[in-house]
Amino acid sequence: MRSKGFEGMVCSVAKVMGAIGDRWGMLIMRDLLLGLSRYEDLRHSTGITNTTLSDRLKMLEENGLIERRLYQSRPDRFEYRPTVKGRDIGLVMQAMVQIGDRWSPTGVKRPPLKFVDSQTGRSVKLISVDSETDNPVAPQNIGAQAGSGADDLMIWRLTR
Repeated sequence: MRSKGFEGMVCSVAKVMGAIGDRWGMLIMRDLLLGLSRYEDLRHSTGITNTTLSDRLKMLEENGLIERRLYQSRPDRFEYRPTVKGRDIGLVMQAMVQIGDRWSPTGVKRPPLKFVDSQTGRSVKLISVDSETDNPVAPQNIGAQAGSGADDLMIWRLTR
């Protein structure tokens, strides 16, 4: 059972979480972004039940993260592809991979997934950069401020 949505919440994090839905939504997006596209492949990769997978695919489609394409008739079979909006989730996935690798238990020496530059084959990672100079900014130097779209609740969060 999915929990209550984030409608009306003025928060970019809540907007992304609401579009993904839950842990299953993120794992489905992971697989779609890695190139899986067919229902049975998604079910096999995640171990998710048919009911939950069908529900999450519909939700991801309704939220504009994926599109469904017919690839076979009689019986109708569909494949699922990330939309432009859905491919943005790749940034979230990449950040989660970097954090998960850093949190790996002792003894796990090799990451299960890495991101590479498709032109050079070299590994890539997400970093924060100054938006004016493109110079890297250390994580400990990153803070948060109210943006121009902040509501009273966001300002309250930032002043606590």
